[in-house]
Amino acid sequence: MAAPKRGRSASAQSKPGRSLALILIAIVALTGGMFASGHKTPRLGIDLAGGTSITLKAKADQGSAINKANMDTAVDIMNRRVNGLGVSEAEVQTQGKDNIIVNIPKGTNSKEAQEQVGTTAKLYFRPVLASEPSGPAAQSPSPGASSGSSSPKPGASPSSSASAKETASSSGSSSPTATATSQGRAVTGALTKAGSTPSPSGSASGSATPSASASAPSGGGATPDPRLQAEYAALDCSKATDRANAGKNVKPGQSTVACGEIDGAWYKYLLGPAAVDGTEVKKAQAVFDTQGASGWQVQMTFTKSGASKFADITGELAQKTQPQNEFGIVLDGEVVSSPFVQQSITGGQAEISGSFKQEEAQSLANMLSYGALPLSFQEQSVTTVTAALGGEQLHAGLLAGAIGLALVVIYLVVYYRGLSVVAMASLIVSAILTYVIMALLGPAIGFALNLPAVCGAIVAIGITADSFIVYFERIRDEIREGRTLRPAVERAWPRARRTILVSDFVSFLAAAVLFIVTVGKVQGFAFTLGLTTVLDVVVVFFFTKPLMTLLARRRFFADGHKWSGLDPKGLGAKPPLRRTRRPAGPAAGPVDPKEA
Repeated sequence: MAAPKRGRSASAQSKPGRSLALILIAIVALTGGMFASGHKTPRLGIDLAGGTSITLKAKADQGSAINKANMDTAVDIMNRRVNGLGVSEAEVQTQGKDNIIVNIPKGTNSKEAQEQVGTTAKLYFRPVLASEPSGPAAQSPSPGASSGSSSPKPGASPSSSASAKETASSSGSSSPTATATSQGRAVTGALTKAGSTPSPSGSASGSATPSASASAPSGGGATPDPRLQAEYAALDCSKATDRANAGKNVKPGQSTVACGEIDGAWYKYLLGPAAVDGTEVKKAQAVFDTQGASGWQVQMTFTKSGASKFADITGELAQKTQPQNEFGIVLDGEVVSSPFVQQSITGGQAEISGSFKQEEAQSLANMLSYGALPLSFQEQSVTTVTAALGGEQLHAGLLAGAIGLALVVIYLVVYYRGLSVVAMASLIVSAILTYVIMALLGPAIGFALNLPAVCGAIVAIGITADSFIVYFERIRDEIREGRTLRPAVERAWPRARRTILVSDFVSFLAAAVLFIVTVGKVQGFAFTLGLTTVLDVVVVFFFTKPLMTLLARRRFFADGHKWSGLDPKGLGAKPPLRRTRRPAGPAAGPVDPKEA
């Protein structure tokens, strides 16, 4: 029989304390990171923590058909929108031919995700033909504008109203002529907002009536028909019904009316045909202006065609006087901002700025980045899911896991006796690592523990116990061959290691395939199963094997005490083997027990 290999393996055998120290350091470091992050428990999924379930029904939009391709595209966009807000385990999937179910777990941004998930996020840049306060705000002049003037009042983002004074500075132009402050959010790039220093061509004055403002329309020279002018005159943006119907079902090439809000007051707009489509915004991101006082901004980069159109419309508007040198940034039918132009904005870059909160800037950038849905969706139902049922299921699952663990421990104690100490210690280490890593993965990658994931962790108990059993049985086989415990521990390890690696590889491969081909909660089961399988390898290599090496030096195990689980008589061991110096082979003589 061949002796254990010398060199590196022999050094590892003689210093098992190093491996134990490494895994102890890893546990301490991970636990410290968990407490330092403030996330001491794993994040829970919607079935355990509660949340919101939204049912959306698809509607054909401007010739778009309700088919599998468009529905799949809509699901993908909604997934990216919600995940872009940092909502963990948001589940978006189709139901039937024209329904989409969105499950949003209770979390920091779940309400905002609910507001965004079904919106079309259609952005248009339209020339402003007229604007004025609407409703109660129309009774008092706005700051920076004379009574009866047609000064524009830009709106807020769809999710919330804008705050007070906001700034427009240069971004898209190489040489801006001025900066200005005004109410409303500004698109920067040599743009000046209403209420600021007048442009070189002079300040506009005159009536704010729709007919006066629309008589010399900007942006392509399209004059609204009398019906649209009458609709503008009758529009009261302080009424929710009017806001909902303003500009409804209007095509991009048509003039329209729209509403915008600022500081709790509503303003109405008469807008020309769309000059630039939101799909021509190549990229949008929220950034904080560290160089100036603009605060949070949304930076936009246009496509090549979009940059050309944007330069054309801003160049055209710059030649006009207020208010017809303004354009409205219209998002989902609501005016986000209406800056006026002093010069053409070239270069294909612009910024939306002005007293943004971080959440508002990120929300707007998120919608612009992920584009428009191929279909329109109508919200059918919104259901709040309580965690009561999930809590009961979690309790039942944990109880089942505890019973299963108890049965495994009883089996190990009865069958392996003293060796069960090694198995239970390894299970405890594996459980600690699993818990800490799950707690850290919540804030790191948005992992949320759902009920299937709990089931995956329970199944992992059997996988981990199986690895111990394979190793223990290999050691027992060596003792049955007549070897003492210390060489038996080392000789059993290579064969047990191969079996454990093959078994764990098959389990991990199954978990990986399951994670890739499935959606929703089944992925939680697959992820947890894969994670615990990897941890099983780490625990067996860096804890179970070194601990077994140390215990083999203790007389209780080395002498084969009847309660050690390694009693040679109880295992039916052969007489001790003796080693000779002859080469190993079929005709080899007895083996020296000191080297066996």
